[in-house]
Amino acid sequence: MKDQSTQRHSAKHRFIGVALCIASCTVSCAAMAATATATATAAAAPSNASAAQGGALSSALPIGAIAVVNGVQIKQAQVDAAVTASKLPDTPALRANIKNELIAQALFLQASQAAHYDTHADVQAAVEQAKQLAMTQAYLRDSIKPAPVSDADVKAQFDKIVASLGDNEYKASVIVTNDAATAQKVLDLLKKNGDFAQLAKQYSVAADAVQGGALNWVSFKTPLEEGKTQNWPLPVADALLKLPAGAISSDPIAAAGKFYILKLEQKRPTQIPDYATAKPALERQMQQAAIQKATADVVIGLVKTAKIQQ
Repeated sequence: MKDQSTQRHSAKHRFIGVALCIASCTVSCAAMAATATATATAAAAPSNASAAQGGALSSALPIGAIAVVNGVQIKQAQVDAAVTASKLPDTPALRANIKNELIAQALFLQASQAAHYDTHADVQAAVEQAKQLAMTQAYLRDSIKPAPVSDADVKAQFDKIVASLGDNEYKASVIVTNDAATAQKVLDLLKKNGDFAQLAKQYSVAADAVQGGALNWVSFKTPLEEGKTQNWPLPVADALLKLPAGAISSDPIAAAGKFYILKLEQKRPTQIPDYATAKPALERQMQQAAIQKATADVVIGLVKTAKIQQ
């Protein structure tokens, strides 16, 4: 009786940590694994003491099973899949922890089934939502067919980019406002030794405002031509080329309905990486662009045949 009590006590403590983690959606999977490992380690001594009694039960396990919970098998394949998904080193401790989690999950599922939680409205809604998500993902997986990106495509794009570059490249920061009055206010503050990065965070409407207006290196083929300024408005690109390093534009630059204030941080000869170095990142960008285009094509096709009221 004492050994049986010890075994039950050990099992209880082994799964308490797992139960707490599963019950709280704010606890990460890593925390769940750590908790299960800790509780299993703490319970290891009493569990080993009852190994003689447990040995006969373990030897009777069905082929491919690592545990049976009220008649429901926990398969070795489930543990293998969880180990792979965890991307953690495959160790006996990790496998024991995962097994404990699977046993705990089986117990919780069985308890919820016995209490007919499958009939609860919120559970049925969650099941329907999961079903819809799975169906949508499967449809998109089968429908989105991005065009393949060949080595020749990547090389051609690399050559095109290199051909669009000038002799020098520029590291700039920018503040973009919706109106001339705000732009002039910012310029006045800059003339009073205001911090460009802080003013960008406060006044700029551009996406890069959160990083103080800092932009990536850019290079322009000169003389400048409309549509060939790396997506910069032509007047803004022209103003940048005329700034000395460290200088700020003296007046707001009006372009595309916005007002720009530039600061040229650095200027240097254009640095072009060799093709082998640039290829992996460029290839990923082109593949992502192909996926986006294929996705847009699917959406456009569905919209054309749909009746949508808004």
